[in-house]
Amino acid sequence: MFKTPAKSSRLMSVLLAAPLAALCAAPILAADTNSDNEYAPHMEMYMTLTVSNWVADATVLDAIRAQNAKTSGLSEAEIIALDDEWRASDETGALQRGVLETASSDFLRDMVAASDGMVSEVFVTDAVGLNVAASVATSDYWQGDEDKFSMTYSVGVDAIHIGDMEVDASTGAYQGQASMTITDPDTGAPIGSVTVGLLPDFF
Repeated sequence: MFKTPAKSSRLMSVLLAAPLAALCAAPILAADTNSDNEYAPHMEMYMTLTVSNWVADATVLDAIRAQNAKTSGLSEAEIIALDDEWRASDETGALQRGVLETASSDFLRDMVAASDGMVSEVFVTDAVGLNVAASVATSDYWQGDEDKFSMTYSVGVDAIHIGDMEVDASTGAYQGQASMTITDPDTGAPIGSVTVGLLPDFF
């Protein structure tokens, strides 16, 4: 598929907004891509060059570390009960507010706003797949039973998963979700995952 010059220029301007040193140091990530998604190479590039910098922010890392300390011992039954509670409530519920009304979620919303319309949503999970922070309310609280988590955090450091293009239940947008393992820079170990909704008009 050929991109118009305007779209190509806009994509590159967003990608190149990252600091030059960060781009040079960006790792070559092992991506699990869906062969039917023609936008997969561009989405992978965006994750590698841009989103990797978002999840290296101390606000996000500290939030994940803190939640991992609380959720590491949860049983599957307890996790499913929390997921049911999330699904049965809305943004005024205590569980959703505990995710959405935080400094880390504010940071993610700032990143979405700075993406110039390329990103529709972004959310971060802990090591069991429960939401830590999100730019908007997701349809569920537990991502641990979905490819966005099982093909990233469960695979290990540097894993990326690119999903199909589809209408998303949370945003109502036709988008593709790209996910990536989040690694603790202090230990080199995976601590969670990040998923970003990317709109095809920019690719």
